[in-house]
Amino acid sequence: MCGIAGFTQFHRPLGDHDTLTRMGEAIRHRGPDAQGSYLQGPVGLHHRRLSIIDLSAAGNQPMHSHCGRYVLVFNGEIYNFLELREALEKDGYPFRTQTDTEVILALYAQKGKDCLADLNGMFAFALWDREEERLFLARDRIGKKPLYYSLIDGDIAFASELKALLAADLVKRSIRLDALRDYFAFQYVPDPKTIFEGVFKLEPGHWLEITASGHRKAPYWDLSFATNGIDADQATSQLREQINAATRRRMVADVPLGAFLSGGIDSSGIVATMAQQSQRPVTTCSIGFDEKRFNETEFAQIVAQAYATDHHEYVVNQQVAENLHEIARYFDEPFADASLVPTYFVSKLARQQVSVALAGDGGDEVFAGYEKYAIDAIENRWRERIPTLIRHKLLPAVASLLHRTPVRLLRRAGTLLSALATEPAMGFYLSNAQITDAQWQRIASEDTQQRLSDYHPSTQVIDAYRRCDGPDHLSRILYTDIKTFLPGDILVKVDRMSMAHSLEVRAPLLDYQLIEFAGQLPSALKFHEGEKKRILKAVFKPDLPEAILDRRKMGFSPPLADWFRQDLRGLAEDKLLNAQDGLPRYFNIERIRELWTQHQARTHDHGAILWSLLMFQLWWQEYMT
Repeated sequence: MCGIAGFTQFHRPLGDHDTLTRMGEAIRHRGPDAQGSYLQGPVGLHHRRLSIIDLSAAGNQPMHSHCGRYVLVFNGEIYNFLELREALEKDGYPFRTQTDTEVILALYAQKGKDCLADLNGMFAFALWDREEERLFLARDRIGKKPLYYSLIDGDIAFASELKALLAADLVKRSIRLDALRDYFAFQYVPDPKTIFEGVFKLEPGHWLEITASGHRKAPYWDLSFATNGIDADQATSQLREQINAATRRRMVADVPLGAFLSGGIDSSGIVATMAQQSQRPVTTCSIGFDEKRFNETEFAQIVAQAYATDHHEYVVNQQVAENLHEIARYFDEPFADASLVPTYFVSKLARQQVSVALAGDGGDEVFAGYEKYAIDAIENRWRERIPTLIRHKLLPAVASLLHRTPVRLLRRAGTLLSALATEPAMGFYLSNAQITDAQWQRIASEDTQQRLSDYHPSTQVIDAYRRCDGPDHLSRILYTDIKTFLPGDILVKVDRMSMAHSLEVRAPLLDYQLIEFAGQLPSALKFHEGEKKRILKAVFKPDLPEAILDRRKMGFSPPLADWFRQDLRGLAEDKLLNAQDGLPRYFNIERIRELWTQHQARTHDHGAILWSLLMFQLWWQEYMT
């Protein structure tokens, strides 16, 4: 795990060695072990290294191919690099290091951009072809590793994090208004947008190349949900083999390795798999909260005891306000998934013990584990039974009335009716948007609403939904989440919070071959009559206690409502109600004050909206002032 940055200057100078150094210093936390730059001709490359494989100086980057034609900066891990290396050695490539970095160089020299089909891992890299003067950028299939870029008068500047581009003054800090609207709908800015005009994220499973004559971008991978008709017993057996293999590949490291353990099925299953393949106790780390209904540590302890792990716990109680500025600083864009707080602390705890941690990320999106899928299934059954005329005419009118009530349960009923009144893709958006249209219209200024009158965030969801080749609605919403929510929210959160502590996190359930296999399983093996993750439970049944397999999903969510009335009250009141810039540019502060007063009076729970507003303001103060 590392950080990369660079630029081309085919048409005009964008920087020098000092520029590269500034870009590297901005992402030093991603790679504190070594740094290096390459500046020759029309390209500049920089690398910050977190040493995981081949800890010697031979693994430092930028790395040159044996022939000297190619230069590479690479962030991530290639899990099948040993198999690829063996084949390349048979073809005569003379390796000089033990790194996966050199494998990418050798494979690109042999196959060009087609090498991406062979790489199993998490990665973002930039490879310079000195002979053809061509810069080739690529990002892994699922989007584990980030890659930002901006096209500047025929040239490009890129980096693992936006802050590197800002540190080099290579991009303008001009807010992209539709991205701001997206943020309040989703709590993140979806790919390929960023919060800034003219700056983009390279989408997962895409490559981009640039020469003096122009640039090209294209996808190299997509996920199919065309079912293969496999029966349940075969599917369970093969999936178990897939998980064992994916976990084993991710346990290769030349540094101490452990795991996140929440006590849920996903992380518990990964810990069990690791324990069965390890010769020594697995190091596990868990985070808890004072409030019992948010605390999962008792379940984590069950698994830790079952597998005699070297277990460590940390309880987040009143440390949030004093750490929130620090936490928010690691997100280059507004980001409001509240589970970033426990992720920050569990990463900090894990880094005190290990340099690499395995996690259960991906299980919910791949195997239908979220409660929202169960809710959506119920909605769809109702949608099919309600006559079209009633759905389109009566339900929207009733929903509009319910949205105005102060009673939270009735407002949620209004959201449900709004979802039922629409088609399935739009209904999925409405049921899961973090802010309703009515709430947005209440707090956004008239000017902001006018400037966004022709835009709605639902297009992000509907476009992904329609691209899926799956045979049913569940397939399409799983595809949608894998293409939007997973890379835009979950993986951003884990990457930034782990990198804040120079910790590498690996997710076996996000192995692309495993995801391809799961995608083609019949939907009924993932979700059936309210039971979520059916096949994953079947796989882990021999390994996990019944208390883990049968427990209700809790998630990794903190007690936001209480935080705003206790630990965060002073900080939030100051940032939300006394802001001189940021929020006042786009929102009606008096309306925000009404939300605050209602929340403090306990007549409403506005925790989610207040959190999104607070995280935006903290971001603004860090990056816009």
